[in-house]
Amino acid sequence: MVTVTPLEAELLELAGSVPDPELPVLTLRELGVLRAVRLRGADAAEVELTPTYTGCPAVEAMSLDIERVLHEHGIREVTVRTVLSPAWSTDDISDEGRRKLREFGIAPPRTRREHGPVPVTLGPTRTSVAGPGRTPEADPDLDPVRCPHCGSADTELLSRFSSTACKALRRCLACREPFDHFKEL
Repeated sequence: MVTVTPLEAELLELAGSVPDPELPVLTLRELGVLRAVRLRGADAAEVELTPTYTGCPAVEAMSLDIERVLHEHGIREVTVRTVLSPAWSTDDISDEGRRKLREFGIAPPRTRREHGPVPVTLGPTRTSVAGPGRTPEADPDLDPVRCPHCGSADTELLSRFSSTACKALRRCLACREPFDHFKEL
């Protein structure tokens, strides 16, 4: 068990309050990418950051923003270290983060039922649940992506990639509004 000092907890809170550069509606804490802050002497800290995926271009901006916030709090030397294990998962997004995504008009990722590798499927592009015995409980692939505007489960995939690699572009067939869906990882 790792013991966290009160100052480390305060620095973790400060670093965690940094907005994500690609989704500024979320903080790094809510996104779940900030893993730890450890003091290395009186005025030095090491921050562990796990990117949403290995080639995430936002890591550099996140690191600079964390350094700036901790420097403003009197920490002279800040080292941001990228940690790839354990890998980030969309399950790491907090409930508050999921709520904020929905309010911002982005369908949050569905919660995974199992841990481990995520299969990549190229199945149907519509997510409405139809047919006898076909329920999300019986068939996890049918767990619908709900429209963040009207809540309908009757949505379709327009593009597997949207403004960032982490999101897909979908459209609601009920209200006809397009929306981003934060893909499950």
